[in-house]
Amino acid sequence: MNAGSILPNFEIGPMLSALDLLGIAVFAASGALAAAQKGQTLVTFSFFALVTGVGGGTVRDLLIGAPVFWIVDNNVLYAIALVVALIWITPQTWWRASTLDWFDAIGLAVYSVYGAAKAIEYGINPIPAALMGIITACVGGVIRDVLAGEPSIILRPEIYVTAAALASSLFVILKLLGVDTPIAAIVAALAGFMLRGAAIHFGWSLPAYRGNTSEV
Repeated sequence: MNAGSILPNFEIGPMLSALDLLGIAVFAASGALAAAQKGQTLVTFSFFALVTGVGGGTVRDLLIGAPVFWIVDNNVLYAIALVVALIWITPQTWWRASTLDWFDAIGLAVYSVYGAAKAIEYGINPIPAALMGIITACVGGVIRDVLAGEPSIILRPEIYVTAAALASSLFVILKLLGVDTPIAAIVAALAGFMLRGAAIHFGWSLPAYRGNTSEV
């Protein structure tokens, strides 16, 4: 049985489309801010914003057999260009060091929900659909960190992938329970954002593996 038969009336509506564009915009902003912190050129700003904004969604679309979204929808590129221009013309003092983390938290939450939703719409079963949400939300940030020469966020013990997993899994579960899509999307995205936000604010992290520690 595939996801399409479990959720016969499911379709991406205005709420999820809005979440998609929001996720792209804030991830693009996090990429541009990463370039700003490195004092890069406008071209590098644009490249960081593009790959951060579309990286996860591109991998998702390739895996589920969908047309790559930013190639068929010019609005995505317009939104990214607008974000780049906004950050480029504003003083760096407007953007605190923690701003990148909070932009990333918003993108993580909403993009994980949209990723799961699009996977379901393309007939992916619930569990892999939830995993597609995680991939959608996390891959762009990984690419950004690699380009910026920073340790990847997923290799640090702080709660990150877990927040994406919460949002995407909760959305899938709520849809299976028959909850209306807008409500399921908002509840799931808020849950993921609150967990990631709490991790940023309180410094929450998961326990790291210590099995390879030897006594000196």
